[in-house]
Amino acid sequence: MAAELAAAGYRVFGTTTPGHAADADCYAVDLCDRAAVAAMVAEVRPDVVAHLAGIAFVGHADVEQIYRVNVVGTRNLLEALAAQPHKPSAVLLASSANIYGNTEVELIDEDVRAAPANDYAVSKLAMEYMAGLWRDKLPLVVTRPFNYTGVGQHDNFLLPKIVGHFRRGATDIELGNLNVARDFSDVRMVAASYRRLLAAAPAGQTFNICSGQAYSLGQALDMMAEIAGYRIQVHVNPAFVRANEVARLVGDKRRLEAAVGAIAAPPLADTLRWMYQA
Repeated sequence: MAAELAAAGYRVFGTTTPGHAADADCYAVDLCDRAAVAAMVAEVRPDVVAHLAGIAFVGHADVEQIYRVNVVGTRNLLEALAAQPHKPSAVLLASSANIYGNTEVELIDEDVRAAPANDYAVSKLAMEYMAGLWRDKLPLVVTRPFNYTGVGQHDNFLLPKIVGHFRRGATDIELGNLNVARDFSDVRMVAASYRRLLAAAPAGQTFNICSGQAYSLGQALDMMAEIAGYRIQVHVNPAFVRANEVARLVGDKRRLEAAVGAIAAPPLADTLRWMYQA
C-alpha cells in the first residue's frame, strides 16, 4: 500500500508497533494507546487515511487482543481524526469478507447478511458498527477484502506456506481442511483498489475487494506443481483444521468497479509464480 501510494505521488506516513524500527515518516505507535494515537495524528495531519493495521490472522492465539486492537484501536484512530481541525478527504477502513461467514449465496455482494463464524470476523463486524458512530464526522469508506496474497505475506497464511514448501523443495506438507475454496486476489490489485477508493472518496459506502473467482486448495497445489516442476505429498493434520471453517468465499466486485472502474487482476498462477521467484 505504501509503495502504491508513493508511486501515485503521496508522501506516505505509517505506523509500526513499538519495538520495531521507525523513521521520520514511520511512527512506533500502539493503536490501543489512545494518547499516542492522538499525538501521532495531530503531528501528521493526514489528507487521506488507509487504516490497514490490526490483527489479521484468523487463528491468532490471543482472542482478547483481536478485539482490543481491531475495535478499540480503530476507535482510537477515528476519535483522533475527528478531533483534528484538518479533516481528511477519505478514511478507508479495512474490514474483512470473513464477516459473511458460511452463506448459501454463490456470489457474495455487500448486502448479504453478515454471519461471522470466528472471533476475528466478529471483531471486524463490530469494528464496522463502531465506525458507524463516526460517519457524520468523517468520510468513511469500508472495504471487505476477500483473501489476498503476494510477496511478503507471512507463511502462517495458507498460500505463502504452500509456496515456501515448494521453494525449499520439500517433499511433504501438512495442511488443514482441504475442502475449502477462496476468492484469492493479488495484493497489488488490492492496493490499487484502495488507492482508487481514497481518490474517489465514496463516503458512507462499503465495498468488497475481490476477484470474483474461487480457487480450491487442490487447484492452488496444482498450479504450484506446474510452477515448481514437481508434486508435493499432502497430509491433513487435524490440529490445523479450524472449528467453524468457512467453506467457500467468493465475492461480487460490481460495486467496486462501478465506483473506481475495472482494475487488472493478475491470475492466481501469476501471483504464485511471483511469490515463488521472489
